[in-house]
Amino acid sequence: MRTLALLAALALAVTACGTTTPSTPSATEPATVSACDGHTDRGVLPEWARGGFSNPEPIMPHVVSVSGEIVAIMWAPLSSPPATDHTNKILWVLRRGDIGALTITAQRMDSTGLVGAPVERRLEQFPGPSTVDLPDPGCWRLTLTWADRTDTLDLEYVRPG
Repeated sequence: MRTLALLAALALAVTACGTTTPSTPSATEPATVSACDGHTDRGVLPEWARGGFSNPEPIMPHVVSVSGEIVAIMWAPLSSPPATDHTNKILWVLRRGDIGALTITAQRMDSTGLVGAPVERRLEQFPGPSTVDLPDPGCWRLTLTWADRTDTLDLEYVRPG
């Protein structure tokens, strides 16, 4: 009987204190956005992205996506407006999975804040080489969508010259 009374008191105390589950943010609370990181790795490409290179450990400027499923390999610094002496060539390499079209939704960022309107580019041949020009210099967050998958990566575009 004493155990039953103790359990009842404990249940009442837990009920009075409320729930311990975390609250869900309301629709009016701003979503947390990570800082834009347009850092380009200038080291050896990931092993799975080396196909077609003659050097077994090619060193190329590249950025790996958040999930690690896509790498953007650049032949020259990306610039906006586009440079007159080179293009904004990016070789998109997919670790595994479906090929087809890639939709890029790019949003310029200032640290964690969005700047301007997003722009969209569509690459019909993915994975593979492409030219991706964006309207302004700065750090751009790219949301990449292909097949039934989505990933992100950040690229830095500089002013030429």
